[in-house]
Amino acid sequence: MLFLTVLASFAQDNKLFDEGNALYNEGKYAEAIDKYKIILDSGQHSAELYYNMGNAHYKLNNVAESIYYFEKALQLAPHDKDIQNNLAYAQNMTIDAINVQPEVGFSKVFKNLVNYFDHETWAKLSIGFMILFVGLFLWYYFSSNTGKKRLAFISFVVSLFCFAITFALAFQRLEMDKRNKPAIVFAAETSVKNDPNPNGQELFQLHEGTKVQILETFENWDKIKLSDGKTGWIKTADIKPL
Repeated sequence: MLFLTVLASFAQDNKLFDEGNALYNEGKYAEAIDKYKIILDSGQHSAELYYNMGNAHYKLNNVAESIYYFEKALQLAPHDKDIQNNLAYAQNMTIDAINVQPEVGFSKVFKNLVNYFDHETWAKLSIGFMILFVGLFLWYYFSSNTGKKRLAFISFVVSLFCFAITFALAFQRLEMDKRNKPAIVFAAETSVKNDPNPNGQELFQLHEGTKVQILETFENWDKIKLSDGKTGWIKTADIKPL
């Protein structure tokens, strides 16, 4: 019964997804979004669903929503070129021109390497290398041939080294994910203050679609950081966490 219930749920979601795509192709973008939202409300999500949501909002010139859903899609499929390209198109509609602090040298190479896989994939690779290490060690231990013993020794040392590297990368990616708290500004225009107070000094203004990092939360205020290094406090209601 549980299997049939799940199967029926997937079938219903697929039907809604196809209906949403058909409405999108007919230019009925708002109606397509309504279909996609029903799937999201049922607890199902995917890169394809978020991607289509982003496209529909883009067609309606909903800046914040389109960027939000493209970013959600990119979280699930970080190497998808179509998502990256459409996100770039949507970001061109934003008002705020914020420079990105450049990363150079070893820091850039290391960050790119850590971000190549999510922490679960790095962890699975480390487990695979550990299993390989155990197998090669047993081969080395029970082998009587000198040539095979030498090959097994070199191989299990390499696999142990690979295990240590992938394990470290998994741990580093997990720590980065814990610190990473992105959000999108949904308010048409909002003020960023120097402290969590409506009467605080205004540092700068932000507009819909801008991506920020949440550093901490105090009551109904969030301390944010921009890609250029600027920080300040913004009303929690004005942003939507990814």
